[in-house]
Amino acid sequence: MSWLAVIAAFATCWWTLTWLLRRSRLPMDHPNERSLHATPTPRIGGLGIMAGLLAAAMGLGGAEVLPVVLAAAALAAVSVLDDVRGLSVSVRFLAHFVVAVGCLLASGLSGWVLLVATLAVVWMTNLYNFMDGSDGLAGGMAVIGFGALAVAAWLGDTLGLAAFCASIAAAALAFLRFNFPPARLFMGDSGSIPLGFMAATLGIAGAMNGVWPWLFPLLVFSPFIVDASVTLARRALRGEKIWQAHRSHYYQRAVLLGATHRQLALAAYALMLLAAVLAFALLLLPQYSAGLLILSASMYLLIFLAIEQRWRTRAV
Repeated sequence: MSWLAVIAAFATCWWTLTWLLRRSRLPMDHPNERSLHATPTPRIGGLGIMAGLLAAAMGLGGAEVLPVVLAAAALAAVSVLDDVRGLSVSVRFLAHFVVAVGCLLASGLSGWVLLVATLAVVWMTNLYNFMDGSDGLAGGMAVIGFGALAVAAWLGDTLGLAAFCASIAAAALAFLRFNFPPARLFMGDSGSIPLGFMAATLGIAGAMNGVWPWLFPLLVFSPFIVDASVTLARRALRGEKIWQAHRSHYYQRAVLLGATHRQLALAAYALMLLAAVLAFALLLLPQYSAGLLILSASMYLLIFLAIEQRWRTRAV
């Protein structure tokens, strides 16, 4: 039944997106000051991913994933409403907080753990959206990130969680067929927001149940976490309005420096796979945790310094 759910997630996402692309009127992503693309592109990918996720959830059942599925669906609905009607930043953030608190309460968290977890979930929910700005990037992170969680859960003999994470990765893989450069469609907030939310909540659930250490999901998704967090901190220190659209992320600068979307995607996949390997090394060899964290930090520091150097040279 688990494998059938994974297959259902892939097939449902593929079929949904194929069907939607045949429609004449679709919600479009129009280029703005944050965009790296130049032509309007349908932003319907998230609808396919969520359709695949719901198909898998129906096959898997299980009360342990139900709060996450319902919460992800609610966030997708808010994102669709934002696309249709337009919601203020405050309303969107309030929805993210309410959904996060509700899901975490249903998972049994309380007190200061609930507070810290809520902030982490809301941040991950939004940073995943921030990082969805180049063809193939967010889809690739979903395939590799949730795929890594699935393998770790399987190794930990938590088969329900493994099947659910594998289903998310399968739906993202089907989406990637349409989003790999040159993209025929984009994910949109209805995909990136729920994916960021599930990366955080499933990471927390696995840690709370002893499936993996806290650092494991952080390392797995570190290619997105580090870029978004460092960029936000830099913008805040410069006194910039951190909620406004921009092109300051390191992945955005790589494209502005001349990398194609395909080159960026392939380089990002290599980095994501390396981050996953380091996460599994930490999982299997916990006695080397400090060294692995230093190695990971050094890797990102070197990448960022190289981009900064090229950026300064370009500006001269």
